[in-house]
Amino acid sequence: MNISVHADADLTAVSHGDLANAVRFLAVDAIETSQSGHPGLPMGMADVATVLFSRFLKFDSAHPHWPDRDRFVLSAGHGSMLLYALLHLTGGDVSLDDIKAFRQWGSKTPGHPEYGHTPGVETTTGPLGQGIATAVGMALAERMANAQHGDGLVDHFTYVIAGDGCLMEGISQEAISLAGHLGLGRLIVLFDDNGISIDGPTSLATSDDQLARFAASGWSVRGVDGHDPEAVAQAIAEERESTRPSLIACRTIIGFGAPDRQGTEKAHGAPLGTEQTAAARRTLGWDYQPFVVPVTILKAWRMIGQRGQVERLAWLDRYECATPEQRDLFIEGKAVALPNAYAQASAKLRERFATERPKLATRQASQQVLDGIAETIPGFVGGSADLTHSNLTHAKAQTPVKRDAFAGDYIHYGIREHGMAAAMNGLALYGGFIPYGGTFLAFSDYSRPAIRLAALMRIRVIHVMTHDSIGLGEDGPTHQPVEHLAALRVIPNLLVFRPADAVETLEAWDCALQAENRPSVLCLSRQALPTFRSDVRGRNRVARGAYLIVSPDGGRDVTLIATGSEVSIALEAARLLATEHVRAAVVSAPCFALFEEQPEDYRAAVLGTAPRVGIEAAVVGDWHRWIGTEGEFVGMRGFGASAPAPVLYREFGITPQGVAEAARRAMARAGKQ
Repeated sequence: MNISVHADADLTAVSHGDLANAVRFLAVDAIETSQSGHPGLPMGMADVATVLFSRFLKFDSAHPHWPDRDRFVLSAGHGSMLLYALLHLTGGDVSLDDIKAFRQWGSKTPGHPEYGHTPGVETTTGPLGQGIATAVGMALAERMANAQHGDGLVDHFTYVIAGDGCLMEGISQEAISLAGHLGLGRLIVLFDDNGISIDGPTSLATSDDQLARFAASGWSVRGVDGHDPEAVAQAIAEERESTRPSLIACRTIIGFGAPDRQGTEKAHGAPLGTEQTAAARRTLGWDYQPFVVPVTILKAWRMIGQRGQVERLAWLDRYECATPEQRDLFIEGKAVALPNAYAQASAKLRERFATERPKLATRQASQQVLDGIAETIPGFVGGSADLTHSNLTHAKAQTPVKRDAFAGDYIHYGIREHGMAAAMNGLALYGGFIPYGGTFLAFSDYSRPAIRLAALMRIRVIHVMTHDSIGLGEDGPTHQPVEHLAALRVIPNLLVFRPADAVETLEAWDCALQAENRPSVLCLSRQALPTFRSDVRGRNRVARGAYLIVSPDGGRDVTLIATGSEVSIALEAARLLATEHVRAAVVSAPCFALFEEQPEDYRAAVLGTAPRVGIEAAVVGDWHRWIGTEGEFVGMRGFGASAPAPVLYREFGITPQGVAEAARRAMARAGKQ
């Protein structure tokens, strides 16, 4: 339906109750039609959301990507129909047909909000707690952008609707602790405080005082009746003035209006059914057919969606009045393309690495890369989960971000790996930032849910994971990653790099930075590795995923394929085999995902037809894709141990001699000996 809204339309002619009920019943009707979904949250939080959208949220429905808009995150993503109803009613790119196709193939209204799929959705939510943690990154990005561009170009809020489940998840504590520490005063969380989860009353599993908990982390907190619009409005208005992040606990009734379901877990995750839907209509005075919103109410909502035009146009005026330097900086900060200065700095580093051929850990090579490129990339923001001097993620030119000092470009995330990963997602989603953050590869499991969402959302986030194998030595099996490479490689749209020397490390960084639509993990060594690459001005070979290092004259008898620190072992094994007149090709395979994307003829040329041996100080995982079912694998069969790295490699048989023996077995099996 096309609705014409005149500038002098009177919003006060429509009651708050009618506006909120339009949200409620679009949600109820969509869920009923789909016979799938979660009506409880949309019905319970419709009053709060209506107040937020109609009185406070700064947005223009016709321009959902306007840079100075407020961000709205539905952390409790199962209540997605609340958001879809609001997007439709305010005139966003969600039609009534989209609402009717809720949870159906190809619709813009999937079961949980998905960034990049539905215009107006700021981040993918669903796994509880991810939304609030990502929003912390967005709120941090707003403060950092404000420090760079000033109030005239950056002046907005981040709002979150979170439920009991979001706050029970452990990531929420990491997120609220970081937000409180940094004093992110433009972050307002509206807590759907209904006391119900899937199993029943939340008292079954938790008795936390959420107000006290948030207050202990430095937040401004208050409670309010979530069904009293004036009380909600007053609370939001006052919290907008706070210099601290804010929690407003909105006491609501889940499934509000459904007489036999409201206030119980039965309202959470199943359609109301025909009888309860009709009863809710009677209870709330919504005497309209399914999916029908009276024109007067729809006009009022459309006016809400268009009201932000005034602020957006005023922002455009301020932008036009800014100095050319300010405009260029703002545009450059939003751009995703890497500047020429980066390419020049990268080429200079490559020439040095290839000429000097240093022997150093790839984490050290990574730090030298960062020192060389950090100043050349606008919005390049580093950090570490309290392992800065182990991950070597701090470039010399970077300065820390602190409370009331947001002009820096390095974030001390504290021991909050999961919170760091989600906050980096928020920084990337905000726009204008390329975030990277470090921890040990063995701790990637702590970050995994947020890494997975970054891959799903197709955003550029870079994880620097050091101490990537048993090569870290004495810290022992708790810190020695053996299964993590395999676990990360199976995540779709994630680039996992394990570079073998300084040149490959530089090329891996280049691949990660060039990948505008996918996240990356750089797995880096603690121990020093020799630089075997000497091609000063060669192409980026890591970008092919795998490539031949050694191609023997006269063909090959066996192919040795290795990654990272084991490439040097493969090269030594090839030399050993050569003394036996065995022609061994050596392949470096720093990124399986990129290799899989290469043309079939290229992959065939690299792998060859000779028997193959895979070498990696990790479990076998999906190595058989490359070595075949008859191939040999030299790696880990279980966990590591505490001892010096050379001892561990010897004891676990990951040595040139062990690789040579595996090559002999593979050739014997293939009848090559």
